[in-house]
Amino acid sequence: MPRPANGADRRTLGAYGEELAARYLETAGMEIVARNWRCRYGELDLIACTPELTAFVEVKTRTGLGFGVPAEAVTFAKRQRIRRLALLWLAEQERPWRRLRFDVVSVLLQRGHQPVVDHLQSVF
Repeated sequence: MPRPANGADRRTLGAYGEELAARYLETAGMEIVARNWRCRYGELDLIACTPELTAFVEVKTRTGLGFGVPAEAVTFAKRQRIRRLALLWLAEQERPWRRLRFDVVSVLLQRGHQPVVDHLQSVF
């Protein structure tokens, strides 16, 4: 997926950030088992697994630091929603439960620089 042009809309930017995050997690040895899982209550960006754990991953992408690092956008309300959505996703699964973790992948796309991907594990 090519890097979005300057001035790209939020959806395009977000999709690019999620692709970078998924590649990063796969390189780290995780399997992406779901992308953009949706139900009537919301969406989970990425769900990644290892044999030992399942990680629910919120991806935040920004083009600058004017509003802080991307991970700072994961508010208390957003964390609560992700927890509820994770329970709904788990209820649909036939595989056994593993250790659960809630991660944030922060993607910073500044003009003239390589993307910076920061994986914060077990942040909430």
